Order: sequence, then structure tokens, then C-alpha cells
Amino acid sequence: MGRYNKDKILINASEYYQPLREERGLEAIRQYATPRLRNPTIKDRRQLKTTKHIWSYGDRLYKLAHRYYGDPQFWWVIAWYNATPTEADLQLGQLIRIPLNVEKVLKVLGV
Repeated sequence: MGRYNKDKILINASEYYQPLREERGLEAIRQYATPRLRNPTIKDRRQLKTTKHIWSYGDRLYKLAHRYYGDPQFWWVIAWYNATPTEADLQLGQLIRIPLNVEKVLKVLGV
């Protein structure tokens, strides 16, 4: 299950990208529309089982996603759930929660 399975594909032929298109020999560039994630309600969060994780030296979001979901591409689910857009936003010793069922999380997010 990919992150972009349901996203709309846009054809971008704007002047802004003209140099890039010429360089690549393209008439237009295919881009994915930016997904609109919804913030889960308290009720939504209560329905999601999570596990606690203390952020420690060597941790990476993609490694945690691989460990818990079997797929590192879902690193953004952990980041989003904890309101930490990047690993730089996490501090050593910080408690984060990892939702255990990625399919349920994606459903709650509207993805």
C-alpha cells in the first residue's frame, strides 16, 4: 500500500517549469496533488492502539516504521501522529507514541 495510491495526478505545463521541461525534453511534468490529511479527533485517537517509544541515539523515523509496519516509507505516519515533522524536532529521551495498525491510521487520516 503506497502513500500516493489515491492521490490525484496533475499535469503541470506552467512557464515556471519550462527550463526543467526543456532540459528533460518534456512537454509537461506529472505531479501528485498534495494530500490533505485530517487531524484525528480525541475519539479517533482513542480507537488507535499505540506503543510508547523513548527517542534514543541512533533512532530514525524510517527505522521505526520498518520495525512496526514492515515498511520504512510510512515514517511520516509516526512523525505526523507525534506532530514532529522531522527527526530534528525530536529530543533524546522524548516519549513518542507509535500507532500500531498503519491501515487504521491511514483510514483515520483520510488517506
